[in-house]
Amino acid sequence: IADDFEKGPEKPKSYMGKVAALLYHRYKNGEKPLAVVSMDNCSHNGDILHNTINTFAVKWEEKGFVEQGFVDYINDKSKVTFPWSMIDKITPRPHESIQGILNEDGVEGVEPIITARKTYIAPYVNAEESEYLVIEDAFPNGRPALEKGGIMFTTRETVDKVETMKVCTCLNPLHTTLAVYGCLLGCERICDEMKDPQIKRLVERVGYDEGLPVVINPGILDPKEFIDTVLNVRIPNPFMPDTPQRIATDTSQKLAIRFGETIKAYHASSELEVQDLKLIPLVFAGWLRYLMAVDDEGNKFELSPDPLLDTVCPYVADIELGMDIDVEAKIAKVLKDKSIFGVDLYEVGLADKVCQYFKELTAGVGAVRETLKKYVS
Repeated sequence: IADDFEKGPEKPKSYMGKVAALLYHRYKNGEKPLAVVSMDNCSHNGDILHNTINTFAVKWEEKGFVEQGFVDYINDKSKVTFPWSMIDKITPRPHESIQGILNEDGVEGVEPIITARKTYIAPYVNAEESEYLVIEDAFPNGRPALEKGGIMFTTRETVDKVETMKVCTCLNPLHTTLAVYGCLLGCERICDEMKDPQIKRLVERVGYDEGLPVVINPGILDPKEFIDTVLNVRIPNPFMPDTPQRIATDTSQKLAIRFGETIKAYHASSELEVQDLKLIPLVFAGWLRYLMAVDDEGNKFELSPDPLLDTVCPYVADIELGMDIDVEAKIAKVLKDKSIFGVDLYEVGLADKVCQYFKELTAGVGAVRETLKKYVS
């Protein structure tokens, strides 16, 4: 990217540099209008894409490669827009069962490549049938009637509400809950977890009991119906071979948005009490128990990739199952980390609950199962 800044739009090497160069070519040939739609699965993706392209335009203008008019073109919403979008279609890593079906059909050369970061890349995709695509309806050059194919076009504000509903309440928190406890209880597939009565009840209560009271209703999708579909159709789907281990990737980067926003909403509410949250703290305690890399049977397992493993694992590194220890002395510092949980758990009054749960989860072999039975019934 730095090299592209220095050499201009003629032969950029970076992906975003090429997009910026294509837009410059369009500018030079009549400043035709265009919507540049990001499909990245991240919040406010249109703004992120715009800021990236605008950075290229500004750098190139400063160095004399392009005219100021190109910068103006990128920032003129009557000519170029960067709509927000929210996409939701669970797409697990390529699974060997799908590879086997393809091999039986005579398709060769479909073996996944596993990168150094444990990313799986394959020429096939296994994914669920359910899918949602919500796009800000900002197309200065018009668009096809893609709503006939199920795409939902709406306002930027509604796109944001749909994403908040999905990420903070109705899907992603449930996925993380399944990931943490699935790894601890030796589950190999997400769909199988929904056959486990304690895990099933846990995710139901995280979603319905603790999430729905503060959900943001976007209007175009009903939150209750969305969770119903997630729990009764999407997650139990046996033909979508997703794993707790995949979803457990980067959990330290997910807790703040997937659970922290709900805690903040309870804390700010005049009608709800943070102390009424019983299951979200159990997920936090379960994640700390997961970091011990020992399952409920006492067997070691490999933690999924996470940029903070070297930071958080030392808090629990010398804890063994059945050990009589001062739990709070071990984990107090991490419980105060707003960057992980979105809040200081001491400030909102949930730290003691997490410590108590963690102590019970580490009481010995089988303690995870017994703790779930105690609190989710």
